Amino acid sequence: MFNWFKTALLMAAITALFGVIGAMIGGQGGMLLALLLGGGMNLFSYWFSDKMVLSMYNAQEVDAASSPYLYNMVQELATKAGLPMPRVYIIDEAQPNAFATGRNPEHAAVAATSGILQMLSARELRGVMAHELAHVKHRDILTSTIAATMAGAISALANFAMFFGGRSENGRPANPLAGILVAILAPLAATLIQMAISRAREFEADRGGAEISGDPRALADALAKIDAYARGIPMASAEAHPETAQMMIMNPLSGGGLAGLFRTHPATEERIARLHAMVR
Repeated sequence: MFNWFKTALLMAAITALFGVIGAMIGGQGGMLLALLLGGGMNLFSYWFSDKMVLSMYNAQEVDAASSPYLYNMVQELATKAGLPMPRVYIIDEAQPNAFATGRNPEHAAVAATSGILQMLSARELRGVMAHELAHVKHRDILTSTIAATMAGAISALANFAMFFGGRSENGRPANPLAGILVAILAPLAATLIQMAISRAREFEADRGGAEISGDPRALADALAKIDAYARGIPMASAEAHPETAQMMIMNPLSGGGLAGLFRTHPATEERIARLHAMVR
């Protein structure tokens, strides 16, 4: 029930942001139009955001014939977790990373980069995929996927407000400085909404993944290795869609510009320490 509440709160907050930007562009009429647009996008995100995110990363679906190593591992873990078998995808990126998406466990997908398949041992990869299945089991993948989709849309709408301006209720041009502020602050507000739930969600997925795999140390070792290598290997698809960074098991961004000012994930050292505490 709490996860449904989080999703509803996220939808309401981001829809309200749409309304604020709409008011900047076209006054009360613009606000109403933006609210309708935001509500429509929420519905669209509910049904299709997983497909959009997988498309952003050019993820390729695999099965037991095309990738038996990964597919069979996910199948075994899903059975152990009491989950339906999710769709399995591979992303052709050298950076080691992974994520889960979908609106519920019956329509879930897990994706892993080619880099993580090459870099981690079978035991470590098993810990990572168990972490992603924990996201599915906790039913928080809808929240993160909607957040990623809507944050990107808010950034686009805010940029429109800055470059094309808007009109007040009396038809006068809007203050250009206000348009610039909206273009800066609206995407930051969307990011803060994502961050509000992202860190606790990762801790819970670490704990749940360790329970599913039965090997907390394996996930801890995987996190240490991913953290060490991911920083030096850029991920082009993530850099092009930074709003999706919070979906990954580890922040995939290089940290340049505004992206470096916000943490989408808890500190890796703290995540590892909590997993080692589970071992003890």
